[in-house]
Amino acid sequence: MTRMTRARRGLQAAAVTVAALGLVAAAALPATASPTPPPTTTATPTPTESPTATPSPTGTPSPTASPTAKASTKASAKSADVPTPIQPPATTGDPWAQKPYMGWSSYSMQVYTNGQWITGDQLIAQSDAMRAKLQKAGYDHINVDAGWSDGVDGNGRPTPSAKLYPQGLQKVIDHVHANGQKFGVYLIPGISPAVYEKAYPIANAPGCTTHDIVKQPLQQADYWKIGYRIDFTNPCSQKYVDSIVDQLASWGVNFVKFDSVTPGSGISDGSVDARDDVAAWSKALKAHKIWFEISWALDINYADYWKQYANGWRVEWDVECYCGGEALTQWDNINRLFPRAADWWRHAGPGGWNDFDSLDVGNGKMDGLTPDERRTATTLWAISAAPMYTGNDLTNLDQFGIDLLTNPEVVAVDQAGVPARPVSTTSKQQVWYAPNADGSYTVALFNLGRSESDVSAKWSDIGLKGSATVRDLWARKNLGKAATGFTASDVPIHGVRLLKVTPDKGATVTVNDDALGMKYGGDWTRNGGAEVASTSQPLTVNVTDTGSPAPSTPTGPTRTTTVNDTDPGITYSGQWGYSNGRNFGDYQDDVHYAEHPGSDSFSYTFTGTGISYYTELDSSEGDADVYIDGQLVKTVSANIPTASHTAQQVVFTTNDLTNGQHTLRVVMKSGQFMLIDRLDVIQPNLIDPSSVSFDTKAPAAASFGVLRDPDEFTGITANGKALTKGTDYSVSGSTVTLSTTYLATLPVGATTLNVGFRGDYLDDVHSTKTAGASVSYAFTGTGVDWIGATAPDQGVVDVYIDGKLVKRVDTHSDTRRTQQTLFSATGLRAGPHTFMAVKESGDVMRTDAVRYSVR
Repeated sequence: MTRMTRARRGLQAAAVTVAALGLVAAAALPATASPTPPPTTTATPTPTESPTATPSPTGTPSPTASPTAKASTKASAKSADVPTPIQPPATTGDPWAQKPYMGWSSYSMQVYTNGQWITGDQLIAQSDAMRAKLQKAGYDHINVDAGWSDGVDGNGRPTPSAKLYPQGLQKVIDHVHANGQKFGVYLIPGISPAVYEKAYPIANAPGCTTHDIVKQPLQQADYWKIGYRIDFTNPCSQKYVDSIVDQLASWGVNFVKFDSVTPGSGISDGSVDARDDVAAWSKALKAHKIWFEISWALDINYADYWKQYANGWRVEWDVECYCGGEALTQWDNINRLFPRAADWWRHAGPGGWNDFDSLDVGNGKMDGLTPDERRTATTLWAISAAPMYTGNDLTNLDQFGIDLLTNPEVVAVDQAGVPARPVSTTSKQQVWYAPNADGSYTVALFNLGRSESDVSAKWSDIGLKGSATVRDLWARKNLGKAATGFTASDVPIHGVRLLKVTPDKGATVTVNDDALGMKYGGDWTRNGGAEVASTSQPLTVNVTDTGSPAPSTPTGPTRTTTVNDTDPGITYSGQWGYSNGRNFGDYQDDVHYAEHPGSDSFSYTFTGTGISYYTELDSSEGDADVYIDGQLVKTVSANIPTASHTAQQVVFTTNDLTNGQHTLRVVMKSGQFMLIDRLDVIQPNLIDPSSVSFDTKAPAAASFGVLRDPDEFTGITANGKALTKGTDYSVSGSTVTLSTTYLATLPVGATTLNVGFRGDYLDDVHSTKTAGASVSYAFTGTGVDWIGATAPDQGVVDVYIDGKLVKRVDTHSDTRRTQQTLFSATGLRAGPHTFMAVKESGDVMRTDAVRYSVR
């Protein structure tokens, strides 16, 4: 971070003159489409000129202990009983941002050449090179970063540098437009001290001056402390922003990068907050249909805010390595994007995209990456639907770089706009996938390790059951059919294989509730305590040979799971160090440590009812802000002037959360260091007792009870290997019994087994409390299943196929059950169809997944 801070400050002088910015209210959400009146016919209508064959909807879950579902075979004959479905928005996001943009940014070359790189001649040369080499592939943005302005006009608006553009910036913009491209500039929040002190009259705002709009007392507006914060409670502030944007639009500017946005940009403690600026600039830019990109390392806890106002948001620190003229970037700066992509993927879609910064892969002599790393970076950008803009000198691209940037099948993946998600990030060999609108999958197999390795994708992990046809997108070559998965052999160090996987006829595809193609009408929430995650609980088997079995251990209401600081589920933001072998009594003798107040933080998403944060107490420690689910709940201190490395001390605990998924986030606020040693997660017990006994001289079966619905019990494993039901154990109601035959195979001493329980599909659901709220999914196939929960707080749901009400399903049950088949329809005419479920009654409606049969 120190190097990044120095480098950015090296360009500070160039950025000072553009410190005039702001932002306010966002545009209203698009009007919804007119709902189709629900039919009042029976649940199995005979279609007339309908796109479906007569569907055969089948009844559904087993919502109570007895397998009697309350799903009607007929829809109500009274239309008044059927709520009008709330339709999803007809359009999503700004029309000019329906796909991630493609182009070029000057910043990487500005760093590479120490800032001397954005003259008019240079920009024109880049524009011409783009037209010749990249434009046919879709690249059409020329974006100028910091330094294009060196003053202001008589109304306090930034003016182009006469030194850089002796013939005027307008000539450059006109040339870019003549090449069929778009032109972008760079700005930051706040207003410079000079513009504040001059009290310039604001254009088209009688009585308003630039002195009037600064927040009092004076406050910092940006990371570099260049400008003052603007007071957007003053109507003149929005008029000032409008005046700048009106002028940019008159020049023909099509894109604005808005840098140093907080929370983010190294400051997430609330001391600097540019959200009002973002809103005001968004309002002004939307009026001119100008793309609005915000930067950098945006705080994910405010993702919904960024999505409301911006067309893109940088999710991490700069990709540049700040290596002088040696290289543009380095592998570590690419590798650290994988956890960010895993965090952010579900926030991107039409209208707004996750920005990974410049894709510097165009010239192997400059990029700082190996050929395999260059291909891997390009793949990560493409599967994440990130804006694909390079920072290379476009006049000096090598052929490999051009091939990477223009491969039509890879570019098509990016432009499809479906961000991929990882199957898991706990390994260096990672599988990422995205379900496409045409029913195919994009699958990337990454080897992030330090040696060649096979990387395997199981179709079941991506929601596919059945065989599929596989195509290598980089090689542009068909690889044939694969029955249950695909293994890429000997993937190079930091290498990748990129595939298109097309399900064959007869296969089924399961689409999760958070997939981009799932459409929601009304107020819906992902998780928020409505979900149940899959989980397991250890069961200790104490084996003796004394003739007297040890007593079992009764289970209390909760259990504690300890998470070490090295757990892959902990996300570290900023710049963290790792230390082990300290011999101070740390848990597992190691800690992670941070040194940058305001910018360094960690977060951990867990399922349970509470969590405790353990660190050390020391005179070098300071304060930290603790957030639960995005809300600041407490400022804690680990600073004890008289303490010296007092290890494993709890500084924060909460134990009254709703049982469900939550996120702990801790931000360093002060002190020389902040440490994390371990986290203790509090969860409800799932079995009773938590230990059983077996004695070899007095052999007897050992039993335990499951405390969740027995239908949720999935089995027992030992060292990752599943025990055999019926042989190693048996189940009767809520009692599980380990056989004497199996117990006799265990060694004397303690053996740990894991008792597993099913959760919602991919451990999440969407839920609503709004009558008439709808979830819909368009698919091409011959049958569809709706997968979801049954629960005591749920009620009746109306199911539509292709706009026709075909069934009313009662999703109520006496206990919470996961992954129930709530509705099925078979025999649909091969072709496109739309499934929709609408809340009719009950406190809550949950939806988990849609599964359809490929035609």
